[in-house]
Amino acid sequence: MKESSLTELFNPYVMKILRIPFLNTISTETSIELASELVETTTIETHSIDCINWFNEYPEKPVVNFKLVRIKDGLILKFYVKEDVTRATYTIDNEKIYRDSCIELFIDPSADGTYYNFEFNALGTLLLAFGVNRNGREKAPSEITNGIKRLSSLGINPFDNLSDKSPWHLTVMIPNTSFWHHSLLSLEGKGVRGNLQKCVDDLPVPHFLTWNPIPTPHPDYHKPEHFGTFNFI
Repeated sequence: MKESSLTELFNPYVMKILRIPFLNTISTETSIELASELVETTTIETHSIDCINWFNEYPEKPVVNFKLVRIKDGLILKFYVKEDVTRATYTIDNEKIYRDSCIELFIDPSADGTYYNFEFNALGTLLLAFGVNRNGREKAPSEITNGIKRLSSLGINPFDNLSDKSPWHLTVMIPNTSFWHHSLLSLEGKGVRGNLQKCVDDLPVPHFLTWNPIPTPHPDYHKPEHFGTFNFI
């Protein structure tokens, strides 16, 4: 591991900054299939979720990249994953998605100390909750989760421990209305705090990766004090 990477992983004051572009050809009325294609074919920078914060316990490091863009009335996230084993067993929203192969966005849209956790398994099944920390989080009502479009290259049928090591991708469309505790009209020009993660709990070899480093003794994504910054164009 490079010396710079070690410094980044274990320095509690590291805060990455991500510049989020605006894509004016997509709105939440756009089909998720077309949105996924436009994100793929438009020149948008790809970023990595590659911080192994807990190397001694969980050294496994799948390849995880993402594209994040602002659209007229929301966000588009596209994840690209290559892992040795993929698990996707949950098909109902707001269940324990993190036990599956899971990719996550945690975001505080208004700098008021609260944040939302968007957690998707490889099928696109969603866990969405809101609160100030790990405890007592409020799960989103179905009218909110139903409004978040998702498209997985693996389809919609559940499976357990698929080990063909084929890359997979997931595109999600998050309307501004998904932040149901805030009257969020636009993220244009805003700098907000957040993090992205990749995890899987229920595999023989679990893994836990983050975009912005989290210098805790054991895996814990609910650390808003260690969020990075998203600057929306």
